[in-house]
Amino acid sequence: MNQRTIEETQTTGLRWHRIALTLLVFTITYNLAEAGVALWSGWYASSVVLVGFGFDSVIECAAASMVLWRITFEARSRSGVILDAAEKRVHRFVGFTFYLLALYVLAQSAWTFIVGNPPEESFLGIALAVLSLIIMPLVAWGKLRAAEQIGSRALRAEAKETLACSYLSLTLLIGLGANAVWGWWWADPVAALAMAPWLIHEGREAFEHS
Repeated sequence: MNQRTIEETQTTGLRWHRIALTLLVFTITYNLAEAGVALWSGWYASSVVLVGFGFDSVIECAAASMVLWRITFEARSRSGVILDAAEKRVHRFVGFTFYLLALYVLAQSAWTFIVGNPPEESFLGIALAVLSLIIMPLVAWGKLRAAEQIGSRALRAEAKETLACSYLSLTLLIGLGANAVWGWWWADPVAALAMAPWLIHEGREAFEHS
């Protein structure tokens, strides 16, 4: 490999590294805004699925922050032992929060059915679900491309989590839409319950990689 080829390879690597960092920063920023809107509108409308979606956005923000921190310090040649130990602690924390969220969704959904207190319509929540359903797959695709180019397993795993959030956006849209269009108030807690298996799976995955 000649010098010119080496330089081009390094330039390409740096470019994809910057793309990865940009996508992670965007993910954190977007999820913070998404969490704020979802939690506020979910509380206002008494929507279990919307509040659950907001908490999931907080978890996704934490995961993206972890990967951003790791990639940044990897670029600065920090100790791999220190990074691995810190990453394991963060994985365990994220896994614990997934389990807590699953418990909240199950308990709150059951309470909604027992009390029979129907959630109100949330057109803001519907708009948020549509927006996330458009944006998140594109961001996930960009992260997967960047992860392949820079050889980052952490970024690849986080990209798959972003892609999985698209599923939650679809679940959110179905639950809120059915309630708004047909008045099926029970669609909200049912949609929230549909999130629970994924949350438990992600929690188990986090602990297995810690």
